[in-house]
Amino acid sequence: MARGMRLRMCVYLPMPALPDPVHQGRCILRFAWLTLGCLFVVMGIIGALLPLMPTTIFLILATGCFARSSPRLESWLLGHSRFGPTLRAWRRDKAIGRKAKAMACSGIMIGYVLFAWTFHPSVKLGAIVALIMGACGFYILTRATDDT
Repeated sequence: MARGMRLRMCVYLPMPALPDPVHQGRCILRFAWLTLGCLFVVMGIIGALLPLMPTTIFLILATGCFARSSPRLESWLLGHSRFGPTLRAWRRDKAIGRKAKAMACSGIMIGYVLFAWTFHPSVKLGAIVALIMGACGFYILTRATDDT
C-alpha cells in the first residue's frame, strides 16, 4: 500500500423496502373513490340550488363512494339532518318517498315537454327519448315507498 493511502471500510446498509404494489394499488383506488365521492357531493350541492338538476341521486352515489374510501364521510352523509333520512331509507329498503317520486316523475315529464318543444326532434328521436325517460319513471315508481 502506498504511503498516505488508507483503506476505507464500506458499510452496507440494507436496501429500503420497496412499496407493496398491492397496498399501493389499494391506496390509489381508495383515493379515486374519495375523489369521486367528493365530486358527487359537489354535484349534489349544485343540484340542491338548481331546480332541474337532481340532488339525491348524486348524494346516494357519494355515499357509495365514501363507503369504499372514507367511513367518516359516509357516516357524515348518513347522519346529515336534511339528506340523511332519504339516504338511509334508500340504503335500508331501496325506498323513495312519495313526494320525491312525484317530483322526480314531474321533472321527467317537464323535461320531455321542454325537449320536444325546444328541439322539435324527429319522431324516431322523440320516441327514443320518451322510451328512456319512461323507463326512468317506471324504475322510480316501482321502488318501495318510504313513509317516514
